[in-house]
Amino acid sequence: MDGPLEWFAALGTIVAASLVAADLGRRWTGWGFVLFMAVAITWIVAGLRSNSGSLVIQNGALLLINAWGVWCYLISPKRRLSSGEH
Repeated sequence: MDGPLEWFAALGTIVAASLVAADLGRRWTGWGFVLFMAVAITWIVAGLRSNSGSLVIQNGALLLINAWGVWCYLISPKRRLSSGEH
């Protein structure tokens, strides 16, 4: 379980966490959540390929949490208007 798929997911997770932690504004944080969603899907695929149920369940939950982050930071009109960013 150390192929290109897993390396993409691992490096993508590091970049996404860096974007969220850097606090560069709502838009950048939102894109961090988008990347988190992409790598969660990648981890789910890797987990299915290696029969790792715990990895699939964990990243399924993280996918939903990160979708909520995308909604809050990029999509929700209420949150975007209150922050003053466009």
